[in-house]
Amino acid sequence: MTKQLIISAPSSNAGKTTLTLGLLRLLKRKKNVVQPFKVGPDYIDPKFHELACGKTGVNLDLFMMSQNEIDTNLNFYGKDAQVNCIEGVMGLFDGAKKDKGSTAEMAKKLQTPVLLVIDAKAVAYSVAPLIQGFVNFDAAVKIMGVVFNRVGSERHYMMLQEACEDIGVHCFGYLANLKNIEIPSRHLGLNIQEIEKFDSVIDEIADALEKTIQWESILDASKKVNTTSITSKKTTLTKSIKFAVAKDEAFNFIYPHNINAMKQLGEVIFFSPIHDTEIPKCDFIFLPGGYPESHLKELSSNTSMLKSIKTFAENNGQIYAECGGMMYLGKSIISESNIAFKMVNYFDFESTIANKKLHLGYRTTKTNNHIFKGHEFHYSSLQNDNETTINATVLNARDGETDTKIHKKNKVIGSYIHHYFGRSEILLQLINELNNNV
Repeated sequence: MTKQLIISAPSSNAGKTTLTLGLLRLLKRKKNVVQPFKVGPDYIDPKFHELACGKTGVNLDLFMMSQNEIDTNLNFYGKDAQVNCIEGVMGLFDGAKKDKGSTAEMAKKLQTPVLLVIDAKAVAYSVAPLIQGFVNFDAAVKIMGVVFNRVGSERHYMMLQEACEDIGVHCFGYLANLKNIEIPSRHLGLNIQEIEKFDSVIDEIADALEKTIQWESILDASKKVNTTSITSKKTTLTKSIKFAVAKDEAFNFIYPHNINAMKQLGEVIFFSPIHDTEIPKCDFIFLPGGYPESHLKELSSNTSMLKSIKTFAENNGQIYAECGGMMYLGKSIISESNIAFKMVNYFDFESTIANKKLHLGYRTTKTNNHIFKGHEFHYSSLQNDNETTINATVLNARDGETDTKIHKKNKVIGSYIHHYFGRSEILLQLINELNNNV
């Protein structure tokens, strides 16, 4: 029997990631096998989840995934877990359109109770109407109770408890207002090594929670779920596909679901555009997003790798590149200080991080043959763009058209969109687009 809960908050920056990481570490210490999940398309929080408990957080996203896919992912990745701990996204009811795709909608779909994290730094009894509003707003969203963050003292906590008692909401404890424990959120440029530096911070959070939180009561109030054993099945093909996936400090925004889909169609080999001298022998290259702008000198100086990828592309090799991976295939990437670093020089454009502008949101890509779901998040832009594009319509979450392009040259596709292809059928559709001459 597995326990399952969702951790959310009234708004972003209330402390749900801090509380989640501390709870993951604490549960691990208490010999619980815990599998973290993350609502939404976030790549950063799942990396922190892995640091906290040894298992990468797996994304659950109602925009990109069907209900069946979400259930399958919970069963597949949580098959050996005693606790499925699901971290929410933004505020509880914040979705792409009203509450569509929100943590609240996920809670209803999964019929899983929510642990609400309340930032109490500048409030006392006034938390009562705030909490009561969230509890009563949608009766289908079951809030098991609250945990307070940034509590100043025992006396402060007593006032918060009184507020909970008066509205009949369970209080499971608190996290004190600790100094220097801020966990960065969606911070572009935060590399893997920097994430590892937060290990001691997570320890400090767990130490504090062990003294002030009723973790056993939280598990008692969580949903009991029976996981169904699901194995990753190979898809029968005439020829097994050998996938080469870029993965290092510069390229690491990778959904585990996408890698699993590749394994269903063949073999997956990882390589590093920074450290390796050439690509491995393969049929298909996946260049994911990440932080190429933080490693421009290393990427540009590895000329043998740049040549290896360009040669593969020019010889009808199949490449799918997204965001940072697409930038890498261009002529150059221009740094914040306006210095151009030469890249693969396959796509006829440059990308620049010099004049930052945020592009953010869900995307639906409609081509002549297929529909793909994904997410766009970047500060860079393309310039001197003379590259060909495919005939595609790219819509945002409210079905409005965007100016996001899908570039295609020979059997190479690149765009700023991080597409989800977590089922072998979707991946085969992507491969079909690569081979489509239209």
